[in-house]
Parts: sequence; C-alpha cells; structure tokens
Amino acid sequence: MNTPNWNPFRDLAQRVLREDAPLTLTDDVRALMLHTAYEVAIPDAGPALSAREGALSLIRECSRRIVEGSNRLTDALHRMWKFQRQGDWDSARQEMRDVLAVEVVPYYRELALEQLDGMTDEP
Repeated sequence: MNTPNWNPFRDLAQRVLREDAPLTLTDDVRALMLHTAYEVAIPDAGPALSAREGALSLIRECSRRIVEGSNRLTDALHRMWKFQRQGDWDSARQEMRDVLAVEVVPYYRELALEQLDGMTDEP
C-alpha cells in the first residue's frame, strides 16, 4: 500500500479556501489536483479544471473526502480497539465493516480492510 502524500494538496486548499489566495491553474496545480482527485476516487475530474468555480468545487470535495474519511476511520479504529480490549471481536469487526460500507477513498478503505482481515483469526 502506498501512503498518499496529501500535504501539497492540503497546502493548496489551505491557501485557496482559508486564506483566500487566488487559484492559479498552472500545469503543476492541475496535475496536483487531478492526482488528488484520483486518490480520493473522483473520476474524470479534468472538466472541473476548465473554470475557476469548478476547480474550487473540486478542491472542496477532495478536502472533504480526505478529512471526513480520516475522521471516520480514526474514530472507528478507536472504537475497534476498545472492543478488542473488551474481547468483543464481533463489534470490533463491525466497526471496520461500517467504515467499508460508506468510505470511498481507496486508501482509507484499504486500511479498514487490513484491520478487518487482521481480525479474522481472532476468537
């Protein structure tokens, strides 16, 4: 599994969305946005980059998927570990199944699936 490096995208989103910096769609910025869109399972993001509003919407959606997916997985992992400490393996597994039922970001799905697969041999 390749861990995505979303720091350059986060920096761009911070500048554009929070600090109100202008969005200049250079080749590098376009490449970064397309790569990030791919990593968060947004197919065919290219047309969004043809206009400023579309590009801003793409930044917002990529950011939302990264943040919400991370929060969802982190919260579920904490609950899973709690259930494991209590010996409740069914509930621990269910936490990861719940993540997999709604998560679209492949990286977060892979992490949840690894956790679930790692529990298959438990009582």
